[in-house]
Amino acid sequence: MSQCVHCGFCLQQCPTYLQLGTETDSPRGRIHLIRALVDGRAEATPALVNHLDLCLQCRACETACPSSVPFGRIMESGRAMLVQRGAVPLAWRLRVRLLRALFPHPRRLHLLFTLLRLYQRSGLQRLLRATRLLRLLPGGLAGAEAMLAHVPSRPFALQASEGGSRRVALLTGCVMPYLYPRTHEATVRVLARNGVGVANVPGQRCCGALNLHAGDRRTARELARHNIDAFLAADVEAIVVNSAGCGSAMKEYTELLEHDTEYAERARRFSSLVRDVTEYLTALPFRPPTRPMPARVTYQDSCHLVHAQRVRSAPRELLRAIPGLELAELEAPDRCCGSAGVYNFAQREMSLRLLDDKMRDIAASGAPTIATANPGCMMQLEAGLRRHRLRGRAVHVVELLDEAYRAEERR
Repeated sequence: MSQCVHCGFCLQQCPTYLQLGTETDSPRGRIHLIRALVDGRAEATPALVNHLDLCLQCRACETACPSSVPFGRIMESGRAMLVQRGAVPLAWRLRVRLLRALFPHPRRLHLLFTLLRLYQRSGLQRLLRATRLLRLLPGGLAGAEAMLAHVPSRPFALQASEGGSRRVALLTGCVMPYLYPRTHEATVRVLARNGVGVANVPGQRCCGALNLHAGDRRTARELARHNIDAFLAADVEAIVVNSAGCGSAMKEYTELLEHDTEYAERARRFSSLVRDVTEYLTALPFRPPTRPMPARVTYQDSCHLVHAQRVRSAPRELLRAIPGLELAELEAPDRCCGSAGVYNFAQREMSLRLLDDKMRDIAASGAPTIATANPGCMMQLEAGLRRHRLRGRAVHVVELLDEAYRAEERR
């Protein structure tokens, strides 16, 4: 925290500061609040706790900071301190318990998404939305339902794929197999097109990012240890991730377990293998698609890819490699869309303000296809298309690559 020199370069990059204009809702203001809590100069009042909870943890401030202040680590530590002290409100405590009860447990997640699929396929969702009965639900639940993506009939099930001489592992994650199996399927096919096989790692679990952001470091560490054991046993050259938030968390297992004498070195080895799929592909002798695919596409930078992982050019390089594709840049492509894990449920009002700004930027681009690199962003942008009654779709970068490759087969 002492690295912060209060220069203010972060202010114009912070989404909540730009919306509210209050110092306590800026990065340097939040650092001051956390320092005051640590030093005992401030109490964890409801107002102070809300200032910290209102942070998206988008880490745009880190990109702007000339002093390299590790704001993400500071905020995670501050939230963990509040949770440990029992100083968070009931809604936050319930969030921690729900994340702890669900995400480390694949069978419970499977049951949850089975029920959600039945809810959608039975027509109950359509009925409740048409009658506006969902307004009777508490804000967080109503927000979660409004953001819910379509649950496909079959979840993703990875079968080891053959490639060339290269072999990687793929993080399947907790939510993506149920909401975006198409993205995983596209990832496996695109890797195969570039001579890369995918190994099956059946023992993997959720990356722990959502627990970590909520202040539950204990559960995040348990999940990190589990994944380190599972993936290091696979003997692969890289751990490929197509979810920016997950990739960011996994690259930072080194910091999460730095004081764990048993896992510190293994965590360093693990994190050194983690690559975002766009980062991995552009480092290969990448084979671009050959058949023109005329399309106007815009790209939304996922915060945890562009700010946390500092991967900005790779997704754009891949999109520009598709013949006939026109990339229409947004005015503010790296401004948060308001998804931020479960932020769009926990801080719905601010999330919608940010989403509305993003959708206006997207509409001005004239692009019917929005490419991104994170499932949370895809879900948020799909909800934005519905909310603003815009025609279009939100897809992962690898899905567009996959479409271009598959078009070659239809010659």
